[in-house]
Amino acid sequence: QVQFVESGGGLVQPGGSLRLSCAASGSMFSIRVRGWYRQAPGKQRELVAHITSDGSANYADSVKGRFTISRDYANNTVYLQMNSLKPEDTAVYYCNAVRVGGPFVAYWGQGTQVTVSS
Repeated sequence: QVQFVESGGGLVQPGGSLRLSCAASGSMFSIRVRGWYRQAPGKQRELVAHITSDGSANYADSVKGRFTISRDYANNTVYLQMNSLKPEDTAVYYCNAVRVGGPFVAYWGQGTQVTVSS
């Protein structure tokens, strides 16, 4: 019904950068990617960045000034540029999408591992 394509995770040294991308599509409904969440071992899943239909964005306090979320409308893809990465950013990052129109339904990607270590 809903298919995600997530990419960009990997191993990076502190201070380095990664760019995550997410595209999603639904077989019977239109799907809009709205942001990224992350979950570190032993911790709850938390919001990283969110982007609205009109392009407004918000960020977790811990990533403000370092991460930037953007959207490619032509390709229906959302990106998360992550700069100045810290070991505390190590987590599985999950793409989040919602159904356009109808009841509110949220969908999650399979997750991509981001590891920040020297």
